[in-house]
Amino acid sequence: MTVNLEVSEGVGTLRLDRPPMNALDVATQDRLRELAEEAGRRDDVRAVVVYGGEKVFAAGADIKEMQAMDHTAMVLRARALQDSFTAVARIPKPVVAAVTGYALGGGCELALCADFRIAADDAKLGQPEILLGLIPGAGGTQRLARLVGPSKAKDLIFTGRMVKAQEALTIGLVDRVVPADEVYAQAHAWAAKLAQGPAIALRAAKESIDTGLETDIDTGLAVERSWFAGLFATADRETGMRSFVEEGPGKAKFL
Repeated sequence: MTVNLEVSEGVGTLRLDRPPMNALDVATQDRLRELAEEAGRRDDVRAVVVYGGEKVFAAGADIKEMQAMDHTAMVLRARALQDSFTAVARIPKPVVAAVTGYALGGGCELALCADFRIAADDAKLGQPEILLGLIPGAGGTQRLARLVGPSKAKDLIFTGRMVKAQEALTIGLVDRVVPADEVYAQAHAWAAKLAQGPAIALRAAKESIDTGLETDIDTGLAVERSWFAGLFATADRETGMRSFVEEGPGKAKFL
């Protein structure tokens, strides 16, 4: 399989496994969507790490496969391409990308689907599609601009240049830079910590933030208000408040 789902300590690792560069061909895209949806459904998965292995995250789409596609073929495929990445972005649980080596084109777009990005100190990221006479087609024009702002997104997309990890950190493309051999361990630790938190509240927080970024503030506030009130019906809310009153903050243990 080109993508695998491995579960440990409440963390599901979506592991890309298509050597040597984890090129994201159609089969890999479809498998990614399938496993992202599975991770979203499974009760034993409470947080997710997206990982490409020690050497490379994902160097982009399979260019040879794309070269053979004409306009009609891509019209029929483009929605499925986007949907495979959106499935990762819509996992209703915390998602962290563990970025090693190259995260280019579709690889960068996949990292953008995570809630948090930890990158190796020698990682390189970018959207080089313009160098092929194309633009990003798996969400890059939308998610990158929302993350780093339109000017920085246009710089990367217009030029197709790669950025090293430190610049990526400076512009907000990644959230933490660590030694390459610590990337997965730190990503898993971040996810495992959140996996111990209140699952429904985390889902509510993610949906409220993401919806607010995609719509007007009144709609975002309505989503927040609905979730906030709804959480008062959950056992986690009872556990959290009881623990706060009896033991002080930060000591609640959620099931």
